Amino acid sequence: MLRINIITIFPEFFAGPLSLSIPAKAAAAGGVQYSLIDLRDFTHDKHRTVDDYPFGGGPGMVMKPGPFFEAVASVQATSPIVLLSPRGRRFSHADAVRFAAGTELTLLCGHYKDIDERVAQHLATEELSLGDFVLSGGEPAALAIVDATVRLLPGAMSDLESARTDSFFDRGISAPSYTRPASYEGHTVPDVLMGGDHAKVAAWRDAESLRRTREAEGRDRADWTRREAESAARDAAIADLERRAADKAAKKAREKARRGRAAKHRANTSANTSANTPTDASDASGESSGESA
Repeated sequence: MLRINIITIFPEFFAGPLSLSIPAKAAAAGGVQYSLIDLRDFTHDKHRTVDDYPFGGGPGMVMKPGPFFEAVASVQATSPIVLLSPRGRRFSHADAVRFAAGTELTLLCGHYKDIDERVAQHLATEELSLGDFVLSGGEPAALAIVDATVRLLPGAMSDLESARTDSFFDRGISAPSYTRPASYEGHTVPDVLMGGDHAKVAAWRDAESLRRTREAEGRDRADWTRREAESAARDAAIADLERRAADKAAKKAREKARRGRAAKHRANTSANTSANTPTDASDASGESSGESA
């Protein structure tokens, strides 16, 4: 049996979804046990506070490390302990297969601006993300991971072969699917699917799967190219700002040195002038001496 621990400040978020459809069937079949852990149960103030202001200032609130560490310790969780985070590696079908083959999975759901980095560094064994976007909290991502994982467990699906032909299950993107009617608003089903030749159907599906996979990979490559270009542009902009700041600092240092030299020159000039100019007493003495002569 797979035990899934979900640590969250909103355990009620999961009550409905886990009682429906495949997640519920997996639990009823004895393949999985869900444990919803309220993070606020591990706070130590009357307000059950799980967040605080960030060190160093800035907007937003940061979730404190203590409740997470205590919540994980309370269930004696073992690896994998997954922190749902937009900084994490992209969750994939391979991860779902890995989790389904294990005996325990713990999901840490963040909220607010961020979670104290010590949770990521010293408690979680990995960070996972659903993609390059930000959710209001880790709960939707955790639910997606649970669903992708438990549907692979024995008893979760009445037709396991259906899961094996899904996209990403030992293959790329699956081929298109059609059902009755054969024609709808002028859009028809490919003839090969209606001809009864299973070998031709299998070949068509393999070809369509390959085509779709290549298209998806092409989009991914284009997206990565775009992101690399944006990253290069950001790096160039940062380098330009750093160069301007360095030029400004150098100019300021040169101006300061120039003013220093000018001040030193004035001080030396003033000192030389004072040394070469007779005092009033000397002038008086000279005049008296001349008159006496």
